[in-house]
Amino acid sequence: MPSTLVHVAFAGLLAAALLRDDDFTRGAVAAVLVAAAVPDLDAFFSTVVVGAHRSLGHNALLPVAAAAVLLYDTRVREVSVLYARYGARGPAVAWTALAAFAVAGVGLDYVTNGVNLFWPIHDQFYTLNGKLSLSSTRGVVQTFVDLTPERVRTTETLHYRTGVDPTPGDEKRSVERVFPVVWSGWQLLLVAVSAAVLTVRGRRAAR
Repeated sequence: MPSTLVHVAFAGLLAAALLRDDDFTRGAVAAVLVAAAVPDLDAFFSTVVVGAHRSLGHNALLPVAAAAVLLYDTRVREVSVLYARYGARGPAVAWTALAAFAVAGVGLDYVTNGVNLFWPIHDQFYTLNGKLSLSSTRGVVQTFVDLTPERVRTTETLHYRTGVDPTPGDEKRSVERVFPVVWSGWQLLLVAVSAAVLTVRGRRAAR
């Protein structure tokens, strides 16, 4: 399970790739990193809303709605609120932050443990998982598209363990609360590479 730190590290790479040098400021990067961490805040609601984690903040409806608002402000309105207040940097940072929210925040969980993609309209967890390979005897082999039925997971049947809400229902006072930092080698590598890339890019932008 990717930790919030891993989500933020992924967002750091997006910031380094998408922001122009003129837009690459500490404030802009911070906004992008925070956007990637926002989906995980739904863990704090899981104690009062059943199945809130990976549902309330981890769905496709939020980034779609945010994209619609940004499109209206930057393409339809005569005077963009973001542009009027922050200049050209405003829309650039906003779109990059939205990408971080959708890809680094929601998307990373979608391809690992799964998210309630269309909640609250449709209560079912989905995971993008599979493989693609070229076989000398079978040709192209892929398992991403699988039409065979599987057990449906909903907020009533699935609970994601977090440090805030380790178990369904009320916990014992002695329950262990685990807050993941990095849980695998690839996660540690991603965090280290993101920190290095942001440092190099920041120095370059400051010149």
